[in-house]
Amino acid sequence: MIESLIKAQAYGLGFDLVGIARLGPAETTPALDAWLERGYAGEMHYMPRTAAKRRDARLPFPAAKSAIVVGMDYGGREPAGPVARYARGDDYHDVLLERLQSLHRFVEATVGERVAGKAYVDTGPILERDLARRAGLGWFGKNTMLINPKRGSFFFLAELLVDLDLEPDAPFASDHCGSCRRCIEACPTGAIVEASVIDSNRCISYLTIEIKGEIPAEWHAAIGGLVYGCDVCQEVCPWNEKFSVPVRESAFRPRAAITEKDPPTLARDILAMTEEDFRVAFKGSPMKRAKLRGLKRNAAVVSRNSGEADSPLE
Repeated sequence: MIESLIKAQAYGLGFDLVGIARLGPAETTPALDAWLERGYAGEMHYMPRTAAKRRDARLPFPAAKSAIVVGMDYGGREPAGPVARYARGDDYHDVLLERLQSLHRFVEATVGERVAGKAYVDTGPILERDLARRAGLGWFGKNTMLINPKRGSFFFLAELLVDLDLEPDAPFASDHCGSCRRCIEACPTGAIVEASVIDSNRCISYLTIEIKGEIPAEWHAAIGGLVYGCDVCQEVCPWNEKFSVPVRESAFRPRAAITEKDPPTLARDILAMTEEDFRVAFKGSPMKRAKLRGLKRNAAVVSRNSGEADSPLE
């Protein structure tokens, strides 16, 4: 069966999870609409703007019939630090996109003809976790992360949409969080307002990455030493405590600019950076998203939290 060949090739390309889903209306549409209505998207205006396409996975690439959904582990055993684990190495968009394009070429070679297809790596109007659950890769945790029963949640999701009628995998039907509330109780800002619902306006990842202006003063203390992103809700998850693994993919290993630096040291380094320093240190890094001004804003908060009262809050 072609499905088995595709999965074998995906694993051979370095993906740790792979499943197949048929495209169609998203089952989580009601949750998306309620989340948007409550204003939980914050300044991420692209979310309501693209909501119509997100409600049906057939709309972003109308030629496609099936999704090959993949996951790639980025390591959850490394010590906590000022930068979220996913952002310590090279930009995952580039790493996963190149391999999905290779998988696309394999699919075409296997069927012996051109196959319309498009790869998405956290860039298109697709509810990726919805597709991944339907492809059998895991369930939605109370922290909203997709959790796989053998890998935890420290992995990237991406998908290759193709114009093929592939046999779909059975959706992941069960929820294994049970009565556990560790992530909800551990969130520094109380951003997990109820099970599987996050108010982005309170989330440290949102505050240090997505917003363009100043971080509201009420959240400065809760940010502590976090310069970019936050892993707290994943770190406390029992599934990650048991199943997360050290970073395996060389591209995701921490780069010199942030390796083994405590929060005050990294904050001081960033505050001293010029634009040229920033370009060199973070070339090919997902941390470019915040731009130097955003990183300096975050670093100033961390420096103040570390007792360096003269750090400017830009």
